[in-house]
Amino acid sequence: MARRSLNSRKLWVNHIAYAESCMDEPESRPGLQPLTARRLLANQLRENREKAGWSLSVLADKAHYDRSDLHKMELGQKLGPKHLISKLDGLYGTGNTLMLLWRLAKEEHVRDTYRAYMEMEASATVLHDYATSTVPGLLQTEAYARALVNTSPIWSQEEVETELTKRLARQERLSGDGALHYRAILDEACFCRVPPSQIWRDQLAHLADMADRPNVSLQVLPFASGLHNLSGANLSLLWQADGSNAAYQESSHTASVIVEPKEVATLRLSYDALRDAALTPGDSLTYIRRAVEEHTPCTAPDLTCAPRNGANPATATPTAGHA
Repeated sequence: MARRSLNSRKLWVNHIAYAESCMDEPESRPGLQPLTARRLLANQLRENREKAGWSLSVLADKAHYDRSDLHKMELGQKLGPKHLISKLDGLYGTGNTLMLLWRLAKEEHVRDTYRAYMEMEASATVLHDYATSTVPGLLQTEAYARALVNTSPIWSQEEVETELTKRLARQERLSGDGALHYRAILDEACFCRVPPSQIWRDQLAHLADMADRPNVSLQVLPFASGLHNLSGANLSLLWQADGSNAAYQESSHTASVIVEPKEVATLRLSYDALRDAALTPGDSLTYIRRAVEEHTPCTAPDLTCAPRNGANPATATPTAGHA
């Protein structure tokens, strides 16, 4: 869980009276809503409008935004876009108060979504991953995971250790009785933006070891494969024992769980297209093993690490290290 900024903490202090009033209500009271950043934001939006003496229709005219969507924001049903929150701060003269609450609510949403995904992953029987730029968590060594988590500017050391413990514990799903059937497509970008040399060499060796497991299949998607429609975020497709499936998409600051069958099916078709374009598992393992032996830094002017002169990516020398 990311540590909130100093300004964010001050914002929570400013709302402590409201929070305490919520917590004073008996927990057993039917219909009691949990105290969340989304609820605080909705309450503040409503209070600001009422204090200004505006109806929703008047606010809609001033903000140039749909009245029904503004109403949903005041009910906590929608967060609204960032540019609208900034405009509302300006209209109400509230500095950046609404923006800070909005950011907390977004962070809260990502945490809740990630928690939901963890629960699905824990019970899944089949998992297919596509990684755009970093090695998936289930395949990371402790040193690689630590180097990656430490790139966050807002995590405390305690939070880093907690995340590492959880991430490494998840990897137990790939071994033992009832091991997860796992496939990962690694974009070639995963082999270019890398940690210090020894950490990366150990990570490559670990990937090669994992690829030898009967329940694990790894494929490298070379830059030479061209454009595709999954470049914006990491993707996970999960199947449960009862045959149900779901998808999870994640970037650095956003996350979403998709359960609508039609949407999941569309993402699966996109994933299948990537799998067809990627190196075979055998060629991918060759690529990884050569990377262990010969990894060299991505150096200018070749910023892509793509194979030169039309060479086969599986037999070309991978430029997969970092000086």
